[in-house]
Amino acid sequence: MTLACRQYNTHNEGPWLVWLHGLLGDSHEWETVIKACHEYPSLVIDLPRHGNSASIGVNNFVEMSALLHDTLKEYDINHYWLIGYSLGGRIAMYHACFGETSGLMGLIVEGGNPGLYDAIERQNRIAHDKRWAARFRNEPINDVLTQWYQQPVFADLSDEMRQLLVEKRSSNAGFCIAESLETLSLGHQPWLVAELQQLTLPFIWLCGEQDKKFQSIAQQYSLPLTTIPQAGHNAHQAQPDAYAAVINHVLSLFG
Repeated sequence: MTLACRQYNTHNEGPWLVWLHGLLGDSHEWETVIKACHEYPSLVIDLPRHGNSASIGVNNFVEMSALLHDTLKEYDINHYWLIGYSLGGRIAMYHACFGETSGLMGLIVEGGNPGLYDAIERQNRIAHDKRWAARFRNEPINDVLTQWYQQPVFADLSDEMRQLLVEKRSSNAGFCIAESLETLSLGHQPWLVAELQQLTLPFIWLCGEQDKKFQSIAQQYSLPLTTIPQAGHNAHQAQPDAYAAVINHVLSLFG
């Protein structure tokens, strides 16, 4: 079993860019950024229970990492960078720390939490995600999304942008999002900081300059922070050209 994917710029040589979207997203999320990273081949993955992978589920991060490996193997991708946003960033970090990483050349994470150290915090997060999952299962998805985008992490969004996101994300099936929230909850994710600090491959922590929460996480754990001007939590949507410029620069140094 492998995940649904889209390929871009396959005529190019060099390492592949493998893109992992966030919760509620799909492979189309990255199109504007990929156009500006056209010198490299790209594989854009629909995560389990999202997009064209909606029929595929996983039970934990171990299964997710194995499925990512199988998908890369299916597409004969042997040298690649992982680029992940939010949930996709957490999956990318887990894979880099604990997965089958032969061929992984670098890691770029945007707004992906490296984990919760405290056991009580993890249990609270699991309970938090279960409450949201119950809402996604049982209430109209438009209503749930309207509340979802009122969370503090999305404070930089205008009312117009919130409404656009609600409309865009309403194509998701509520029970699929509920399952993702439960199985891949931050509360179930290992605390990855120690492993991330020991990575020997290039690692970039991208963060919108208005995303104070994730800037603070980077500073607290000495993660390699690069900020994107005039952007909040979802920097690749807010400033795709600036985001792509960072990736192109990093690849020119390490690719």
